Amino acid sequence: MPVLTAKQIMEILPHRHPFLLIDTVEELEPGVRAAAKKCVSYGEPYFAGHFPGEPVMPGVLIIEALAQTGAVAILSVEENRGKTAYFAGISAAKFRQKVTPGDVLCLETEIIRQKGPLGVGKATARVDGKVVCTAELTFAIG
Repeated sequence: MPVLTAKQIMEILPHRHPFLLIDTVEELEPGVRAAAKKCVSYGEPYFAGHFPGEPVMPGVLIIEALAQTGAVAILSVEENRGKTAYFAGISAAKFRQKVTPGDVLCLETEIIRQKGPLGVGKATARVDGKVVCTAELTFAIG
């Protein structure tokens, strides 16, 4: 059973279709960490051009899904409700495996540092238990 449904996620994040890239939140510790899922389907609009005949989820969208997962964690803190978490940086991003239609992307972002409105999240995406992407994501709450 998910902790948050898509409707509840949209009460926290400003993102909407087609740019809301998490379907459910499976675990949530406000201000600390979140784990979410994205069911990747052939219907995703970016597959028409990335790549015809060999659909692959763009790495930048995997990073965005991880950032949205972290944003749920940080914006679930009462003092941040109604605010937006903006990207302030991406470092140490590594892509280890393709993500394709039919995959269930398991996303986890842990807030490892925060000072005032700035913070850093350690993010990991997995498919079938295998790591497909890792990164450190810097955010600014505005």
